[in-house]
Amino acid sequence: MTERTAFWGDKIALHYQLASEDGSTIASSTYDEDPVILTLGEGEIEPRLESRLIDLEIGRAYTFRLEPDEAFGHSDLLQVMDVPLDTFDEDEIEIGNLIEFTLPDGETLAGQIKAIGKDAATVDFNHPLSGCTVLFEVRIVEIL
Repeated sequence: MTERTAFWGDKIALHYQLASEDGSTIASSTYDEDPVILTLGEGEIEPRLESRLIDLEIGRAYTFRLEPDEAFGHSDLLQVMDVPLDTFDEDEIEIGNLIEFTLPDGETLAGQIKAIGKDAATVDFNHPLSGCTVLFEVRIVEIL
């Protein structure tokens, strides 16, 4: 008898890791935490990643190699902006820090500090893996 596989509409528990192919950036990993629970087709994760979860078997580890267009796209220079230093808490201002900003509509947007000047910090609002070939490692623990 074949093990049931994940399909659209299923609520699943999974572990995953997103990293650049060269290993220089690990954007997210749940292997040392409780599994993530999501419903396939609800838009809870990047749709191009979510589509890779369809028909995967429970308990089996998979690794997908995704080119930038298949993952987070290419970096957009318009998403790199200078933000006044008085916008930050003093302990946040460090190159490499990922800062969460609250937009006027209440949504949040994360940006990584790339440089610090006299009056402003250069912040990159592109996804940390944009422009990278990405390794998407995943293991579905359970279909709930």
